Amino acid sequence: MVLDKINQPNDIKKLEPEEVIQLSDEIREFLIDKLSKTGGHIASNLGVVELTIALHLICDLPKDKIIWDVGHQSYTHKILTGRKDGFDNLRQFGGMSGFPKRAESDCDVFDTGHSTTSISAGLGMVWAREMRGEDYKVISVIGDGSMTGGMSFEALNNASELKKNFVIVLNDNEMSISKNVGGVSEHLSKMRTSDNYMGLKEDVMHSLEKIPVYGDKIITQIQKTKSGIKSLVIPGMMYEEMGIMYIGPIDGHDINAMVKVFQEASRYQGPVIVHVRTKKGKGFVPAERHPSRFHGAGPFDVEKGLPLKSGKASYTNIFSTVMRKMGDRDRDIVAITAAMSDGVGLKRFSNMFPDRFFDVGIAEQHAVTFAAGLATQGFKPIFAVYSSFLQRAYDQIMHDVCMQNLHVVFAIDRAGLVGADGMTHHGAFDISYLSQMPNMVVMAPKNKWELSDMVKFAFNYDGPIAIRYPRGEAFSKYKEFRAPIELGKSEEIFEGDDVLLYALGSMYKNAIEVAKLMRKDGKQPTVCNARFAKPLDEEYIVNASKKHKCIVTLEDNVYTGGIGERINNILYRHGYEGEIINISLPDEFVEHGSVEKLQESLGMDPKSIYDKIKKSIGA
Repeated sequence: MVLDKINQPNDIKKLEPEEVIQLSDEIREFLIDKLSKTGGHIASNLGVVELTIALHLICDLPKDKIIWDVGHQSYTHKILTGRKDGFDNLRQFGGMSGFPKRAESDCDVFDTGHSTTSISAGLGMVWAREMRGEDYKVISVIGDGSMTGGMSFEALNNASELKKNFVIVLNDNEMSISKNVGGVSEHLSKMRTSDNYMGLKEDVMHSLEKIPVYGDKIITQIQKTKSGIKSLVIPGMMYEEMGIMYIGPIDGHDINAMVKVFQEASRYQGPVIVHVRTKKGKGFVPAERHPSRFHGAGPFDVEKGLPLKSGKASYTNIFSTVMRKMGDRDRDIVAITAAMSDGVGLKRFSNMFPDRFFDVGIAEQHAVTFAAGLATQGFKPIFAVYSSFLQRAYDQIMHDVCMQNLHVVFAIDRAGLVGADGMTHHGAFDISYLSQMPNMVVMAPKNKWELSDMVKFAFNYDGPIAIRYPRGEAFSKYKEFRAPIELGKSEEIFEGDDVLLYALGSMYKNAIEVAKLMRKDGKQPTVCNARFAKPLDEEYIVNASKKHKCIVTLEDNVYTGGIGERINNILYRHGYEGEIINISLPDEFVEHGSVEKLQESLGMDPKSIYDKIKKSIGA
């Protein structure tokens, strides 16, 4: 196999031309085989095999710098830099990351996981190169979906003044995680239909060059005119009008064509966008047909293209069902997503109520202020978003929603530990940053039934309100405990003796398991479902402090700014002299791995919690 010859960076340059073509086929077979066992980002990686090969053929790694936007398409890059053996443990605890990691390889030059960062980071590296007088290529790869994010245009605006080489590869597969929307997508669509543009431009220039005396002057004038021949052929040729050379579209699966273009682009003194067209999921029919389904997939059957485990309903599924029902009942409800309609469970809502569904592209900041605008006019907007993605809109939540006390609902998916995607995706901070905002209410359900109740409560509330819930299977036990939700009131599930287990959201399940272990030792702990991270149920906490000699807080958020820290302050103010145990995420960026493994390693699993309680109370 040709792949056996790839064991370290730049080995690809030792291959014969026909071996390079064979290598692309072998890499696809390798990825499909390995990812069917471990899961991972399938469609995005299958789409960039040839593109990555072409980049590695013209680059000298690690001297040259390749920056991957998001990074969920970097698997071929990892293979070509000597890490193919790591795929047996991809995204598993202690194994190789599914994203670029500087700590993993000196060929990974920027840690990524969220979109729209590669141009800014690449431009920083270009200026670092120039200020030090060094000589190396800097190539930022960004998808057309990421180009819908405002930060990419901020970076392009800054890059337009550059007089040194900087190559930006626009990987155009017409997809983010969901189908691309908006003006940028429409612009690129027009460009895709203009395949003859480059040829026509060259023909015109060559003809003008033959005109004696005046030919060169005409060419110069055309190049200076914003509305030159490019505007006659391609409507809205915005990149060249910004002062950035544009080349393309190029077939993103033609290695030889891309190598030639990348080599030419690398000699240009200024910023260059090379527009390549690829097919997401290429080489695996199920992923080609359903790229969203195979964006971040679990283990699957290669022959059938189906997940190995059907699984029970997830919190996202429950949210999807509730939103469909709520949309039918209340025509003032409007749903918003930032290019994640499938991921956050709004696909059914969008199908049923297309006039009240808005996909704003990868633009979380805009999504929040857009929702605020809707709220001022009496609508009830809900922005469904992953926890770690919402961080990007901190100021908009604070200034545009909370300061005006507007009724915007935030449905925060992937709260707490998310598992295999790791540190860039763990929702470890949302309780902390949302709870410090005046007027904000923060809730977390103990099970799937309570999620349904909380969504209904949120729409009936008047003001900023967030519901955070974890990734994965929804906890479905204890349906019988379903007391009506009251603002800022917790729900006592079991009344006990000396120990109080005060759990928020997904950690309620762990509290129940801890209580079972304690009962085996003859202890009868009190178990309380916090329900609200803000406002906290101070009355309950103070009363409970008079009855319990040990209070245990459980949350899947960092301690700083979490419920544990704030409960400690309450207990301190009221002179509590008992034991306090705070179970929370550490003040660090947690690596990837299954949620179960991560909880064990962090001392957040039921057995570890029980051991801490026994040690604390001397049982």
